Amino acid sequence: MFHFFNLSLRLNGFPMREASIELEKTIAVPETTYENWVSEKRKAIVEYHLKNNASYQEFVGTPSFNHWEELPVMTKKEFQKPLTERLSGGFTAKKVYVNKTSGSSGDPFIFAKDKFSHALTWANIIHRFGWYGIDFNTSLQARFYGIPLDFIGNKKERIKDLLSHRYRFTIFDLSDAVLEKVLAKFQQKKFDYINGYTSSIVLFAKFLQKKNIVLTTVCPTLKCCIVTSEMLFEDDKLLMEKQFGVPVINEYGASELDLIAFQNPSGEWQVNSETLFVEILDENNTVLPNGQEGRIVITSLYNKAHPFIRYDIGDVGILDEKSTFKKPILKKLIGRTNDIAILPSGKKSPGLTFYYVTKSIIEDDGNVKEFVIKQTKIDTFDIEYVSQKEVTESQIQNIEKAITTYLETGLTFSFTRKEKLERSKSGKLKQFVSLVK
Repeated sequence: MFHFFNLSLRLNGFPMREASIELEKTIAVPETTYENWVSEKRKAIVEYHLKNNASYQEFVGTPSFNHWEELPVMTKKEFQKPLTERLSGGFTAKKVYVNKTSGSSGDPFIFAKDKFSHALTWANIIHRFGWYGIDFNTSLQARFYGIPLDFIGNKKERIKDLLSHRYRFTIFDLSDAVLEKVLAKFQQKKFDYINGYTSSIVLFAKFLQKKNIVLTTVCPTLKCCIVTSEMLFEDDKLLMEKQFGVPVINEYGASELDLIAFQNPSGEWQVNSETLFVEILDENNTVLPNGQEGRIVITSLYNKAHPFIRYDIGDVGILDEKSTFKKPILKKLIGRTNDIAILPSGKKSPGLTFYYVTKSIIEDDGNVKEFVIKQTKIDTFDIEYVSQKEVTESQIQNIEKAITTYLETGLTFSFTRKEKLERSKSGKLKQFVSLVK
C-alpha cells in the first residue's frame, strides 16, 4: 500500500518513522512504571527550556526547580509577544512548524512546534483514528471545516485536502439547498468517515432527519463520524448516530498542543498521556483530586521549540476518579473559563448552562436549526436563531421558567430570527458569548 499521507509529512520535514517508533515505545511502557515515565519526561522538558529558552527562564525566574507544583502556570498572555522572542535557542521560524491558534478563547497567538514534536502529534492522531479502522493513507474523509477564502490560502488547503485523502464541504452556508449538494456527494463518493465541527455536522443530521434519510443507506462505506472543536451534547450525538447510522466519536484538541482527548471504543474520553501531561487546578493553582472540577492545565512533554509547561488552556473540566497516569479519562468538559455568565445576584454560571437549558426547549419540535446566546448586559440575553418559523410565546415562557429554575429570576431575554448565524473566520460557531466586562 502506497502511504501518500505519511510521505507528504516526511517531504515537509516531519520525521514520521522516528515519531511512530517513539509512540510505540511509550505505549509499551507498563502501567506500573508509567508515573515514573511521566515524571522523567516532565523534568526533562522543563530542564531543557530552563537551559535553552530565555523567555521561559525569565518567566520562571530561577535556573532550576525542586517540585513540580512550584512551577508557575502559563497563560495565553505570556505568548503575546513576537514568536522569535519565545523560541528556544537553535530554533528559527524556518526550522519549525508554525501556526496560529483559532482565537476562540479571545487571545489568538502564533506558536511553534519542533518538527519531531509535530510528527508525534500526527503519529498519535493516526493511532487514535486507527481504533475505528481509519487509515489516513487510504480512508476517504468527508471534511466539515472552514477554509480560507483568499485565493492562495484556499488553493493551499485544497492541495492539502487532496494529499490527505479528504473532500471538504464549505460550512459558511449550510442552507437546505447547499445540504442537498452535500447529500449528493455522499451518494457519489465512497466516504469512510466524517470529520469536522460539531455544529455543522449536527445541521446535516437535522437535514437528513427532515428528509427521513439514514446516511449509510446512500453511503454504505461510512464507518464513523468524528466531531471536534465545539461542544457535543448527548441529544445531538444520539440524533447524529441515528441519521448517519454509524458511531459518533468525540475529539478534544488544541492546535498549539496536540490531540488532548479522544473517545475510545469503550465510550471513555481517553486523555492523551503519551505526549501531554494534563492537570486539573483550582483558582489558587492547587492540583485537585480526580473527580473535582477545575481549570485544565497541560504540559507538552516533547515540544523543545516552544515551552507549553503547565499551560492553562482556558477550559474547565473534570478527570474521572478511575483515571491513572497511563490512562487518564476526561469525565466532563464544561467549557471555556471566559464563557462565564456573571448574573445580577453575583452568581457565576457557565454560559453553556443557558445554552443547554434553552436548547432543551427551543429545539423540541425541530423548528429551530441552530442558535446562539449573547449576554449583552448583566441581566439581558439575546438569543439569535435560524428556523422555519418564529419561536412561539409558550416556548419563550418555558425558557424563562427553566432559566429561573436553574439559575435565577429577573433575567430578560430577546429573540431574533436570522437567515444564518455569524461564524468565526475558521467556521466555528460560538454557542455562548458574554459581552459584559
